[in-house]
Amino acid sequence: MAKTITTKYDVSEHLRTPEEMAAYLEACIEEANGDATFIAKALGDIARAKGMSRVARDAGLSRESLYKALSGERSPGFDTVLKVMNALGLRLHAETTLHDKLRKEPKRLMKKASPRMVSSPR
Repeated sequence: MAKTITTKYDVSEHLRTPEEMAAYLEACIEEANGDATFIAKALGDIARAKGMSRVARDAGLSRESLYKALSGERSPGFDTVLKVMNALGLRLHAETTLHDKLRKEPKRLMKKASPRMVSSPR
């Protein structure tokens, strides 16, 4: 019987286009539940896919400090996150949390969110 050989899965090997990188980061942000180290690790995966030396140079950081910041073992400073995202060609996007709630409970929340007409007697 032949032995099965397994290798460690490395997501950075599968992030080829900017669209794939953005979609991966978006999915990680949704899954993170506020865990900044998880998001930092995702940025590290994308940086490895693009080339750490190039990203470090474009972000104005040393390669070693970039590896440490995006290792997932610590939470990098927000300024570092912004520099890295800019170097990766990504940007932050904000939306209201109502959007997520509408997907889960559309009818109840739409009634709450819609403006009510109040008529006053004349």
